[in-house]
Amino acid sequence: MGNQMEKLSHLSYAEVPTVDPNGVDADDGSRIGVSYIFSNDDDELEDGGRAPDGAERNQEEKQYDQRDEVECAVHYRDECIYEKSSRSASLEVYSPENLLNRCKAGDLVEFVATGQYPHWAVYVGDFQVVHLHRAEVKNSFLTDASQGRRCRVVNDFYKFKALGPDMVVQNAMEQVGLKDQELSWRNSECFAAWCMFGKREFKMGGELRIGKQPYRLKVFSSGKHSHVLEFQSLEDMITEKRRNEHLGRRAVLQELAAHVSSVEMDSEH
Repeated sequence: MGNQMEKLSHLSYAEVPTVDPNGVDADDGSRIGVSYIFSNDDDELEDGGRAPDGAERNQEEKQYDQRDEVECAVHYRDECIYEKSSRSASLEVYSPENLLNRCKAGDLVEFVATGQYPHWAVYVGDFQVVHLHRAEVKNSFLTDASQGRRCRVVNDFYKFKALGPDMVVQNAMEQVGLKDQELSWRNSECFAAWCMFGKREFKMGGELRIGKQPYRLKVFSSGKHSHVLEFQSLEDMITEKRRNEHLGRRAVLQELAAHVSSVEMDSEH
C-alpha cells in the first residue's frame, strides 16, 4: 500500500471543521497508519473508462459476486459513521428495473459490479438519478446510469443524520451541469453522500490533513478479526474504501495480510 502524491487542484479551506487534536482512540486488531495524500480518484475509471470513438458502452448485465463484497466499518474517534456488513445492512442487489419499484425521491443508489468501482447516484424521481460521472454532474435515467450493473438503495450505510428528501433532491438538481474545475467532489460517492447529508467533509479539502488521524477504516476478515487503517480525513478514507471495493474482498485481505506479515518481519530484525 504505497504512498501516492496528489494533484492538489481543488483545495479549498473555506469550511474547515474543528476537531479536538487531543482525542483518544482505542481499538483492537492490526492497525495500519495511512496518512498519504491520494492521486486523482476514479471518476474516469468507475465504469471502465470511455468507450472508443464515443460508442455506447455495453449495457449487458455485468458479473457480480456478493461473496467478494468488502465488509467494513468506519469510526470517527469513538463514533461509527459508516458500516457495510451482512450483520447491519442488507447487501442484496437488484436489476435496475426491479430497483425502480423500491426507490423514492431522495434515496441514494449504489451500482455494483465485480472488479469495478461502485457508482453512487441520487434518485430524484420519474425514473431518473443525478450522479457525478466522468467529471460532470449529470441527470440520467436510472437504467442508463446502471450500465449493466446491479444496484441497491444505500441510505443506511452512512450513519449521519439525513436531510429531508426534498432537500436531498434539491441539492442534487442544483449541481447538474457542473464539470471539471467547478466540481467540489472527488467521486460519485462523495457527491451523493453530500447531497443527502450536507456535510462539508465530503467535499475536496473539507478537512485539514494535519495532526492526529481521527478516522479508522476497519476491514473485516472473518469472525471478530479485522484490519484497521487510519486516515486524517473522511475524503481520504472514502478513497481507500473505494479502492478496496474495486479490488474485491479476496484481493484486499491478501494485500493486508502481506502488509502485516512484512511489518512483523521487519520488527524482528
